[in-house]
Amino acid sequence: MSTETVTPEASCHAETKSLPELKALQGENLPSASSPRPTFFSRLAHALPTLLVMATLAGLGFLGHHYHWKIPKFSELTGNGMVAPDDWCEEHGVPESVCVQCDPSLMPPDPDYGWCEVHGVHNCPLEHPDVAQLKETPVIGTADLERAARALALKPRPENDATCKIYKSRIQFASIESVRQAGVDVELVERMPISEWVEGNGEISYDQTRLAGLSSRVPGTVTHVFKNIGDPVRAGEILTIVDAMDVGRAKSDFVKALVAESLARQTVGRLKGLASGVVAGRQIIAADAALAQAQADVLSSEQALANLGLTIDAADLSGLSKEEVWGRLRFLALPDDLARRFSSQTSTANLLPVRSPINGVVIDRQVVAGEVVDSARMLFRVADPSQMWLTLNIPLEEAKLLSRGKPVRFTPDGQQSELSGQLTWISTAADRKTRMVQVRADLPNPNGQLRDETFGTGRVILREEQDAIVVPAEAIHWEGCCHIVFVRDKNYFSSAESPKVFHVRSVRMGATHDGFTEIIAGVLPDEVVATQGSDVLRSQLLKNNLGAGCACVAE
Repeated sequence: MSTETVTPEASCHAETKSLPELKALQGENLPSASSPRPTFFSRLAHALPTLLVMATLAGLGFLGHHYHWKIPKFSELTGNGMVAPDDWCEEHGVPESVCVQCDPSLMPPDPDYGWCEVHGVHNCPLEHPDVAQLKETPVIGTADLERAARALALKPRPENDATCKIYKSRIQFASIESVRQAGVDVELVERMPISEWVEGNGEISYDQTRLAGLSSRVPGTVTHVFKNIGDPVRAGEILTIVDAMDVGRAKSDFVKALVAESLARQTVGRLKGLASGVVAGRQIIAADAALAQAQADVLSSEQALANLGLTIDAADLSGLSKEEVWGRLRFLALPDDLARRFSSQTSTANLLPVRSPINGVVIDRQVVAGEVVDSARMLFRVADPSQMWLTLNIPLEEAKLLSRGKPVRFTPDGQQSELSGQLTWISTAADRKTRMVQVRADLPNPNGQLRDETFGTGRVILREEQDAIVVPAEAIHWEGCCHIVFVRDKNYFSSAESPKVFHVRSVRMGATHDGFTEIIAGVLPDEVVATQGSDVLRSQLLKNNLGAGCACVAE
C-alpha cells in the first residue's frame, strides 16, 4: 500500500478550474474577448415589443378620455349586464328620480303655520296638531296646554329664533338599509314623570321650637337626679330636685302673708260689727287699708311661688290653720309618692323640682346629685325628635324661584333613602361671604331615624309633572338659532317606494333628567325621532345649507 502526500499548493492547483469550465458550471454567457458587440438594430429589435405595448395603452387612454369612458359600477357587473343611466343627486345623497327636495311633487311639503308666539316654536303641534307625523291627527287636551304654560311661567327657557327657516328642511335616505348602515337609531316620543328643582347642601338639626334647655330657677344643691341621657320624658315630668333656700323663704313669706290677711280681715269685721258712732270712721278706714295691704302681700307671695314653678291658690287655703297651710306648702309641686318618700327622709321645705316642659328625649345631662347649681348653669337638654329641621343653602340667583310650601327632598350623606318635607322659611338675607340664601324645611321623623347635625344634599321641588312629553337628550341638536329634532315621516313604512324622510322640527326644551329632556312644545307622544346616530342627519342638514350664509336659512 502506497502513501501519497498532497501539499497545500497542489491542493489549490487541483481545485483551480479553467474559464470555460466555470462558465459551464455557473450557466453564465460571459462575453469572450473574441465575441462581437451588439448593434443599434439588434437593441431596437429587442425593445420593440415593449414599445408597442406602451403605445397601445397610451392610445386606449386617449380614446377613453376623448369619449368619456367610465369603469362599470359594481351593480352593473353583478347585475344583468344592462347599465342604468346616471341617476344620483349629489346634493341630497339620494337617486335624483326620487329626491323630494329636487322634486317637491313627490312629497308635497306640510302646511307651514310659521312661528308660534305662545310656545316659541315653528309649526307648533300644540296649536296645530295636524303637523304631527302620526297616522291620525291627535287631540290636544287642556292638560298638555296647562303643563306647557306652567313650564314656561316657572323660569326662562332656551329660546329659538323666530326668523329661522331650517324647520322647512327634510332629510332623505335612499332606502331603509342606508339608514341602518348610517347607524341611525330611532325612539318614540314618550310620556313620563319629570320634575325640576333647586339643589343645595344642607344639615339636619333639632326643631328649635321642640328643644328645651333646663336649669334651676334659683341657686341650690341638687338632691336627686331621676333621668339620664336617652331617657324619654313627658311634659311635666320631674328630672331633678334642687334644695334651694329661696324656695323655703318664699313659702314662709306666703304663710306670713296669709296670717296677716286673716288678722286684718278679722279686725275689719269686728270694727264694722260695732254700733254706729262707737268707732271713729278713720279707724275703719285704716283697718280697710291694712286688709287691702295684707291681701296684696298674699298675691305678691303667691306670685313669687309661681315664679319658682310652685303654683298654689290662696283661696284653696281659706279656713285652714297655720299648721295645715304649712303642711300643704312643705312638698308643694311634688307628686304624692315623692312627698311621702321625702317626708320620712327630710324635714326641709326648700325642695324645688325641675320639670320637662315638653315630651321628648333627654339629649344632654350636665349634673349629678350633690352639686351646687345656679340659674346660669344648664342641667338638661330635652328635644322632641318627632320633627326635625332641614336647613339648605341655596344660590342667591335661584332663591327667587322658591316659595313657602314647596316640597323638599333630602338625601343624607351615605344613605340611599330620600326624606320628604315642606319648605317653611326663606331667609331675607344672603350670606356675606358665600352669597347663599338659607331656607328651612320641616322633616317628619316619626321613627326617630333622623339625627341632629346630619349633612347631605337637598332639593326644593319647583315643578312636578306626571305626564310630561320627553325625548332622549341625544335627539336634540342646536343649530345656531334653533333647537331641533329629526322626526320620522309617518309614511316611512307605507311601501318600499315611499320616501325615507326625516322632518326637521324646532322644539322648546324644559327640564332634563336621567338622559331624557322634557319637550314643552315641538313634538307629540308616539312620534318617532332620531336618537343615536342623529349626527348623520345633522351633517346632511349642514351640507344642504352650506353656502346659504346661515345654517338657519332653508329654501
